[in-house]
Amino acid sequence: MNCYYCGCRLSEHDFCTKCGADVSVYKKIMYASNHYYNDGLEKASVRDLTGAVKSLRQSLKFNKDNIEARNLLGLVYFEMGEAAPALSEWVISKNLKPNKNIADDYIDVIQANASRLETINQTTKKYNQALAYCNQDSLDLAIIQLKKVLSLNPKFVRAHQLLALLYMNNEDWDKAGKELRRCYQIDRSNTTTLRYLKEVDGVLNLEEASKSGGRKRNVSEDAVKYQSGNETIIQPVGGKEKSGIAALLQIGLGIGIGIAAVWFLILPSRVQDEREKVSAELRTVSEQSDAKSATIDDLNQQIGLLTTQNETLQGQLEDYVGVDGTLSIMDKMIQAIQAYMENPEDAVAIEGYLDAIAGEVEITETSESFQAMYQKLRTEIGPKLADQYYDIGYEAYMDEKFAEAIPSLEKVVQYNQENGFALYYLGNCYKETGEKEKAIAIYKRVIEEIPNSERSRKSQQFLDELEGN
Repeated sequence: MNCYYCGCRLSEHDFCTKCGADVSVYKKIMYASNHYYNDGLEKASVRDLTGAVKSLRQSLKFNKDNIEARNLLGLVYFEMGEAAPALSEWVISKNLKPNKNIADDYIDVIQANASRLETINQTTKKYNQALAYCNQDSLDLAIIQLKKVLSLNPKFVRAHQLLALLYMNNEDWDKAGKELRRCYQIDRSNTTTLRYLKEVDGVLNLEEASKSGGRKRNVSEDAVKYQSGNETIIQPVGGKEKSGIAALLQIGLGIGIGIAAVWFLILPSRVQDEREKVSAELRTVSEQSDAKSATIDDLNQQIGLLTTQNETLQGQLEDYVGVDGTLSIMDKMIQAIQAYMENPEDAVAIEGYLDAIAGEVEITETSESFQAMYQKLRTEIGPKLADQYYDIGYEAYMDEKFAEAIPSLEKVVQYNQENGFALYYLGNCYKETGEKEKAIAIYKRVIEEIPNSERSRKSQQFLDELEGN
């Protein structure tokens, strides 16, 4: 551990032995960061990936330069199927420590393999398409799309969870349970997985209990049971033996009564029952035919609607997808990261990629990791852009090319709001190009932000002229 003032290696004392700085609080912060890193490492080793992410993020809150924690966080993200956040963490790690950093190997594994990079892009695109299908209530299409996602990336936890949720919606509890158990094998403490799994197990246990709850009829104990061929015959006990003639008479009388009962009582009733059954079946068939006709009409209407939606979505998809089939915003983000890695000083080129991304998609509607990477790059190139655009704008201003100077000076004010000269020159450019309202607003800012200065005095003078005082 080194002193944050002079860089000298610290001893066991609470002060730096070289510069005398108080490092007691600094040591506690570093120890806390290392503690959370060790905790995240232990959780990751037992596949508690969600807990590991929380611990490693906490470690980075205490010490953003903890390279080991940041690299491990990237590995955990990658194991959960989140390739883009993993790549972001490794890129940041490489920028913090350019030499002898294992993050170089992780990045090379992804970038050197074109098929792996293509798989990452396809996974992200198909998962986003599945979410779109869910929002459109096209759940069957969403299930098909998620199966394709998991065939490309079997460890994508969020895809498994969404597919299980769709199965639960369709009451296909067995398939939902299988998907959730796959999630559990990847990440054993994901709260969403455990909550869904509890719901599925509850339903399956209830169904199992209902299937095993039937009762069996018991044969009376006061009966004689014997086997005749493949049939079991049960005969009541307690009848008296009859003589042969009496038995024959009783049998004949019984047969006659049975035939009469069948002819006069049972047969008409059975005929009537069969007629009613036939009539009921005819009514059912007729109702089913009407229902199928109505269903066919509804399906034809849905086909027309889906065809229109498909054409619309296809047009939108072509806007998002490049000529090589990759998601354009992800491709531009990777290009921006690569440009930053190759030449961090070329801020204008990096800004071009970021502006292209902002022109294609609403940044606030993207994932948290994508927004974090976008804002990180904006923050990194901001000071360099401010200096470069100031030189360009100032040169145009001095050449009295006020219209040409405005875009560059606006960029300076955007990236460095403390540059009072750029703000003052921008107000003058607005004034010279006839943009009165903008000039008034800028001069008021100069007076408010840079009081008691020559620029403030001149701004007040120009403001009085523009307002007619």
